[in-house]
Amino acid sequence: MADIKVIIPAVNEGDSIGKVVSELPKSVSEIIVVNNGSTDDTVENAQKAGATVLTENQRGYGFACLKGMDYIDKQSKAPDIIVFIDGDYSDYPEELDKIVAPILNENMDFVIGARKKELREAGSMTFPQIFGNELATFLMRLFFRAKFTDLGPFRAIKYDKLKELEMQDKTYGWTVEMQLKALRKKLAYTEVPVRYKRRIGVSKVSGTVKGAIFAGIKILGWIFKYSIK
Repeated sequence: MADIKVIIPAVNEGDSIGKVVSELPKSVSEIIVVNNGSTDDTVENAQKAGATVLTENQRGYGFACLKGMDYIDKQSKAPDIIVFIDGDYSDYPEELDKIVAPILNENMDFVIGARKKELREAGSMTFPQIFGNELATFLMRLFFRAKFTDLGPFRAIKYDKLKELEMQDKTYGWTVEMQLKALRKKLAYTEVPVRYKRRIGVSKVSGTVKGAIFAGIKILGWIFKYSIK
């Protein structure tokens, strides 16, 4: 059986984190919640649900993900697969089995959970999210002949392939950096359609004008950086 670990970056997700952790399949060997500056009961609720909780005081989605990876790197046995999912309960945690299936059954290296329009709850993605996804994936198709249709945060990747990517982005560019580097490394990748619902609480990125602008700049910056290499 494959050893699967989950990394969940979390900032003030006290109302949702317990649901995310408790609804992940039992096939997961460890769920790692990285507290990224929460001021509510995120830590307590994650621990109650059975997660390992780490603290990363430098704010940023990438900082939190890198903290989780560093923790796993120091373990005596490396896992087979790493899954990333947000802590806001917008994804359906039980769909993890669907996300990892192409890795287990088809020897894919990397899988994105694609939030298809027909599977999204009305209002679950904001206009900046929809526009940003469509622009970013269009540019990846244009410059790299990519087949990605989404920058979905619910994703799985073989641990050894993730290490090869040498991830660097500390904030909003984490997801697109992973996808661009997967293209450069010629990883075998695919997407699987996943359901998506309104998140619990307010988004730290798409829920604010500042967050949406900075996320857009970071995503486009990564794409143009790789297009001229």
